[in-house]
Amino acid sequence: MDGARASARFGPLLAGLTAVAVCLGAWQAIAALGLVSNLIAPPPSAIAASFPALIAEEGLFPRFAQTFAEAFIAAGLAVVVGTPFGWWLHAKRWAGRAYESWVATFAAAPLVLLYPLFLVILGRNAGTIIAMSFLTAMPAVVLKTKEGLDGIRPVLVNVGRSFGLGESQLFWKILLPASVPTICNGVRLGLIYALISVVGIEFLINFGGLGELIDDLAQRWETAMMYGAISFVVLTSMCFFYLTEKLERWIRPG
Repeated sequence: MDGARASARFGPLLAGLTAVAVCLGAWQAIAALGLVSNLIAPPPSAIAASFPALIAEEGLFPRFAQTFAEAFIAAGLAVVVGTPFGWWLHAKRWAGRAYESWVATFAAAPLVLLYPLFLVILGRNAGTIIAMSFLTAMPAVVLKTKEGLDGIRPVLVNVGRSFGLGESQLFWKILLPASVPTICNGVRLGLIYALISVVGIEFLINFGGLGELIDDLAQRWETAMMYGAISFVVLTSMCFFYLTEKLERWIRPG
């Protein structure tokens, strides 16, 4: 039984790490054989060797912290605003029918093209990055919140009402726990969209964080270091996924 539990717990992790190791090994072999130019795809060993220079000379950790903070703040604002908005679209059926398609259309809009307007209004600073990333992340949170609440079986609500639960008690004891998985999926999507937006806008306006660093390294043809900086963007995404999993387990232990 213990072996089965260990396999169920660590099996997916080991499978994922094995896949990553195989991909890195294949990449290293292709680069060593000269099948791909090192200017395009340097071997993983060269990327790993670039980390000391990235840390000592390029300020990798402060830039990582800045990008992480901007994405976290933008996604946090999206959750604070988007979750109540999604609940409103669920609670008021007329609002859901009227505005859900608007939110979906807004989610599909290429907001990044508006960055010159935000530069004029807010300036070339972190405020522009956070504001645009907040708008990019919010629709996913709104739509997934509404989806999660709409998907709750009516029998659960009816049972709660049969026990005399008020609207507030229904929300905290039935609606929220039942919709947490879907809402957390929306939070994950919002975090990823916020991160993509933050790095992209940092790249476009050449202001702070990993996006500016990636642009600078690309301009200098420091390809190995550029891939190293990109790997920290992936690390930021992994941190967000870890945090949302912990949040979901805390809200819904069962």
